[in-house]
Amino acid sequence: MSKTLRVTLGQASLAGTHATNQDFHGALLPRGHQLASKGIALALADGISSSQVSQLASQTAVRSFLEDYYATSEAWSVRRAAERVLSATNAWLHAQTMGSDGRFEKDRGYVCTFSALILKGRDLHLIHVGDSRIYRLHPQALEQLTEDHRVRLSSIESYLGRALGAGPYVEIDYRGWEAEAGEIYLLATDGAYGHLHAEDIHAALREHPADLDAAASDLVSLARRRGSDDDATLQLLRIDELPASDAPHPQLRREGLSLPPTLAPRMEFEGFTILREMQVSARSHLHLAVDNNSGQQYVIKTPSVDLSQDADYLDRFVLEEWIARRIDSPHVIKTWPSDRPRTHLFVAMEFIDGQTLAQWMRDNPHPGLDSARSIIEQLAQGLQALHRREMLHQDLRPENVMIDHQGTVKLIDLATAHVEGLAEYHRDALVSAAVPGTLQYTAPEYLLGEGGSPRSELFALAAITYQMLSGQLPYGLNAARVRTPQDLRSLRYVPLRHHRPDLPAWVDAVLAKALHPNPAKRQEVISEFIHDLKAPGAQFHQQRTTPLIERNPVLFWKCSTALLTLAVLTLLALRILEH
Repeated sequence: MSKTLRVTLGQASLAGTHATNQDFHGALLPRGHQLASKGIALALADGISSSQVSQLASQTAVRSFLEDYYATSEAWSVRRAAERVLSATNAWLHAQTMGSDGRFEKDRGYVCTFSALILKGRDLHLIHVGDSRIYRLHPQALEQLTEDHRVRLSSIESYLGRALGAGPYVEIDYRGWEAEAGEIYLLATDGAYGHLHAEDIHAALREHPADLDAAASDLVSLARRRGSDDDATLQLLRIDELPASDAPHPQLRREGLSLPPTLAPRMEFEGFTILREMQVSARSHLHLAVDNNSGQQYVIKTPSVDLSQDADYLDRFVLEEWIARRIDSPHVIKTWPSDRPRTHLFVAMEFIDGQTLAQWMRDNPHPGLDSARSIIEQLAQGLQALHRREMLHQDLRPENVMIDHQGTVKLIDLATAHVEGLAEYHRDALVSAAVPGTLQYTAPEYLLGEGGSPRSELFALAAITYQMLSGQLPYGLNAARVRTPQDLRSLRYVPLRHHRPDLPAWVDAVLAKALHPNPAKRQEVISEFIHDLKAPGAQFHQQRTTPLIERNPVLFWKCSTALLTLAVLTLLALRILEH
């Protein structure tokens, strides 16, 4: 029986000596696909005693987090989803403060601390602002995992330096690490943690091994007996079981689906009628088909029989349709919109009536700058649609770009894409030892084993731009041979003007920056690169003295040889004179 994610939770809260409990806490244990895509979340918030509305801030922070976090994109990482939700909550709380008496005195506003712990797959994620705390329980100690955002003026005087609602923007602490089965974590407000020790937690767990709610209740009561007069809230999380490290992501499961038969024209298959074969390769078979219900044409992609036993390949085969369903862009291929039950493993994608960018480049060997820019701008929009969902295409090349008869550019072949939200399920999932994509367009950081980023996609986009304009690659084949930092330092960019002296010099400067071997020295985002291609800044218009070795390599080596010969003859003459 395969392992799954199982935990035991316990929660309790006890009001202080005042009438209103300004703490608020909650947890959500979803089932089905949300358990895999979002995980299990615990959160608590602590209001400030000087505010009469702080309990409303605490309630809002916890409730909105637990509701809105699970509504964010499944492709997003935990960090991005949590930060987006908390930023929105912070802005709302601050706006409420500015519309109340609290605008004159922030300590009377909608302000609270916030701490959350999310267990997704085999990883734990900590989200924190303020002075509530998260601990990991050890046999003899409590390990504090959060930092108190409290500014201390003296040994007895301090104030909260960071909290939700205190300002229009908030800095949120984030940590992530791999969980282990059997670990126990605590979330607590200061009314609880200030009066408890590790041995107290262990004693409560021994007393109530199966009922962590009862254990949490005993602990907050113990804190009260030891002198706590503040609201005391405590949550316990015990990790009972984690998914296997090699388990496929539940959303990408393909159990129960059999491999399709060999398709042929006029054949009926899964509610489609096969029209003709389009392409057969070692990795997949493509057929044009018509949906019998809608009459629309689609491309049916079936896995290669030769790779039918390759689990990683089949997982990525399913991934392509999963991604396409979550991207809504005119510049990214769309999937078949139906959820009709199926019995075979296949992918149905929109049929793009046109040609690949590779064919367009063969038909247009020396395009004008405007023509190239039009294609690159659309291609950039497709990449940006992926990046907004924390996805990387990872196989950007002319063969994976289609141009239809209306001139619309579309990204295709998403099977190699990286999805941060899925990768978080467990770090070994959907990771191949091989470098993704095609080496001629792969950014050097991939070849050094450093992984990719949107700037890696920028490198590939710029390489395609260079190739469109020149018919050549910016580093020849040398970029594909990079394996060490020394290889990286030896890379030499071949100026575009060697191939296209008719193009402005600033185009060369823009491309050289985007193609820099060091990703930190490229444009920060793709939109900056596109802007530079249309309206280059002054730095790209500066006249650069091209070294002789770049302007005329033959003349350079002739001069070097002549100088070396002259030096040798001079040395020989000196030796003869000495004798």
